[in-house]
Amino acid sequence: MEKPVGPYSPVFKVDDWVIISGQVGIDDGKLVDGGLVPQLRQLFVNLKGLLKSQNLSLDDVVKTTVFLTDIEDYAEMNQIYIEEFGNHRPARSAVAVNALPIGAVVEIEAWAKI
Repeated sequence: MEKPVGPYSPVFKVDDWVIISGQVGIDDGKLVDGGLVPQLRQLFVNLKGLLKSQNLSLDDVVKTTVFLTDIEDYAEMNQIYIEEFGNHRPARSAVAVNALPIGAVVEIEAWAKI
């Protein structure tokens, strides 16, 4: 499990909910090179690892929020998002933001139901 880049809990359990803080494409403490696709792929590795630590999977996710620094990446992000979630379609918001921590181009937070 990657160490958080700030003073927060990467995963927090409350009653029947598991809340995953926004994940970026960090591997071994560093943002992966190459932009959207490698960052998004690593982000999902990290997200699935946090879910697994709670005995959950992407199938248990009911809501995500996607943050993109370039809304032009929306279609490409959707392709990978669909690959990762398969036929499961959690509720989702996707927003363009000016910047993300450590220079990331994409971040996803998730809520899962136990």
